[in-house]
Amino acid sequence: MSLGKSDNKGYSLSKNIIQVIKHIPKGKVATYGQIAGLAGNPHASRVVVWTLNSSSKTENLPWYRVINSKGTISLKRGAGYEEQRKLLESEGIVFNENDKIDLKEFQWRDISF
Repeated sequence: MSLGKSDNKGYSLSKNIIQVIKHIPKGKVATYGQIAGLAGNPHASRVVVWTLNSSSKTENLPWYRVINSKGTISLKRGAGYEEQRKLLESEGIVFNENDKIDLKEFQWRDISF
């Protein structure tokens, strides 16, 4: 099967997403939309989710540093939420009483890769 033009764009976007995620520093988080924008398509948040699901282990991605734009973990309790929170807290990320992360303090902003 040969890749069509749109498939190449999708493949390139996924590669860019992987590179962006790999650069999120310890102690910082990034949102799905932020990653999509940095990877070249600000409307591709769902592609970020797909890439995380399909490539986190094979690419050794710091998947747990990716959260939603509300500053919360998107995974459900009992389905990865606790693991993600524990990993973030181990890096010094603080959650408030509503399980939110202060994006003003912890969102990755020094985008110089």
